[in-house]
Amino acid sequence: MKLVLFDIDGTLLSSEGAGMRAMRAALTELFGTMGDPAYRYDGKTDKQIVRDLMRGHGHDDAYIDQRMDSLLELYLEGLEREVRSGERIPRTLPGIPELLDELEGAEDVTLGLLTGNIEAGAKVKLAAAGVDFRRFRVNAFGSDHEHRPELPAVAQRRAAGVLGRELGGAAIYVIGDTPADISCGEAIGARAIGVATGHFSVDELRRHDPYAVFENLAETGAVLSAILDG
Repeated sequence: MKLVLFDIDGTLLSSEGAGMRAMRAALTELFGTMGDPAYRYDGKTDKQIVRDLMRGHGHDDAYIDQRMDSLLELYLEGLEREVRSGERIPRTLPGIPELLDELEGAEDVTLGLLTGNIEAGAKVKLAAAGVDFRRFRVNAFGSDHEHRPELPAVAQRRAAGVLGRELGGAAIYVIGDTPADISCGEAIGARAIGVATGHFSVDELRRHDPYAVFENLAETGAVLSAILDG
């Protein structure tokens, strides 16, 4: 049995900036600032983004924690407005529909998500891009833990409950577009597959020693081989 965990933004889909616009609007409404405009959102959990930006604006953790739930509610409201606007809505990236179909049809492969998005936000983005959330049976979200390196272990524990068996790290594949995706599974020995459909090139991702790396996931046969023959 193999568990294949996909990142969302920059890997399964492009949210066309919807998440960032919604987050910046929510931060501005609740904290009076969106924080540093040069801050990189990719590879972070939603809660980490809030904390990093508001620490940078001088707020302490206690103040941020008191407002975190309200902030995320505002963010979700804004995200839903963004994807309903009809402008720059999320779209799947090259090869994703075909790859999901092939993996779903493969024997002893389970699909899952490993993403910094909170669960509700992940559902909004996937639905807007036309990806059925129900295809993913074992998931770990930014709402499960603020620190991304903790998420593979969350998925591993959930896999045991869903699949009725323990999975070693070598049976778990984390697919993502950032160095954080590549490194996050190291603690459990997961195999990382990098894809250069976000803000990092193949060469930049390769420096972090992934199990495999691809320009995009339209290389269906090669991606399948990396997973199924690994």
